[in-house]
Amino acid sequence: MIDLDEQIAQTLREHAEGGVDTDRLLRASRARGRRRQVHRRAAMGTALCLVGALGFVGVTGSDLDELTGRLPWTTATSTPSVVLPRADGVPGAAADPTLVGADPQVLHFGVDPARARYLGWEVIRDHAERVRLSVAGSEEVLIDVSRNVEVFSGSVTVDGTSFDVTESGRPVFDGAIRPASGVAGALVMLWQPVPGLYARAVMLQGNRAVLTKAVEALRWKEARRCAAPLRLGALPEGAKVTGCSVDVDSYPRVVTARFDVVRAPTERMSVEYRYVSQGGTYTNADRTIAGRPALLSGRGTRLELVGIPKTTVLADFAWPAGEGTPMNWPKSFTEADATLVLADVKLSEDPTRSQTWE
Repeated sequence: MIDLDEQIAQTLREHAEGGVDTDRLLRASRARGRRRQVHRRAAMGTALCLVGALGFVGVTGSDLDELTGRLPWTTATSTPSVVLPRADGVPGAAADPTLVGADPQVLHFGVDPARARYLGWEVIRDHAERVRLSVAGSEEVLIDVSRNVEVFSGSVTVDGTSFDVTESGRPVFDGAIRPASGVAGALVMLWQPVPGLYARAVMLQGNRAVLTKAVEALRWKEARRCAAPLRLGALPEGAKVTGCSVDVDSYPRVVTARFDVVRAPTERMSVEYRYVSQGGTYTNADRTIAGRPALLSGRGTRLELVGIPKTTVLADFAWPAGEGTPMNWPKSFTEADATLVLADVKLSEDPTRSQTWE
């Protein structure tokens, strides 16, 4: 089986003549994370059997300390958690639900880090806010929050699987936990945290207790920034950020982030960031942006900063232009627009320390 890091590197290099399959990248990351979790549990059982056989003879005090980092169970408890920084001066959803979705770089609710671990978060302007989390190593729980009840009609996608959460397609926000429609073992809960605000919690596999704990871990009286190891600065005239999405499922080994920039229906740009701890450094360049080497893709639709260790930063600026696009298709953002954006991005010096993110 191809290692995750090799798969990511292969996917990133494919961008030269085609689009990066972000969904594939995220699915691979999450699937690998679940396999590691299974392997850790199996290793933990083996280690406990070994300790039982030894009777803990000679494995106490300083001897046990020397084994830290090598015993299989240490990997199961050493995964650091990401805590999103507070959005100072911004009220949470409980105080003002109309703010939900208003700022694409702010989440108007948080997660208690003592009860759950962030796997990812996302804000789509004027639409919804989302977090993915796990409780004590459980399966992923997806939380969507919106002021618009229509957001919850139709299907939902969890860990690459799409399904309808209710048989009728008409959500009932009564706080009851029900089996989701179409996927055996999937659970869904719909409720109103405060009047005027709607929420949905979904998990593919698990039990009601886990889903309840995930919902109880949410904090509605606080606001958190959609933090990432990359922060945008200057934007082209008339453009605005409409989406922020971050994946930390495999943190600190892998971190991905994406910002969507829009100026008109046919003018969209995505700025993508990927850090892979075991990745290499791509150095081929044909231009310079703010003193950094850069590379334009063969089709002239994607601009990438290169030479950043273990990191990829690129702007896909010609959406929806591509293979088969009519010659008379309205123009999108230009290379000059992408250059302006990449010239002013701010990067964390250490992506593995989330407290340095903005």
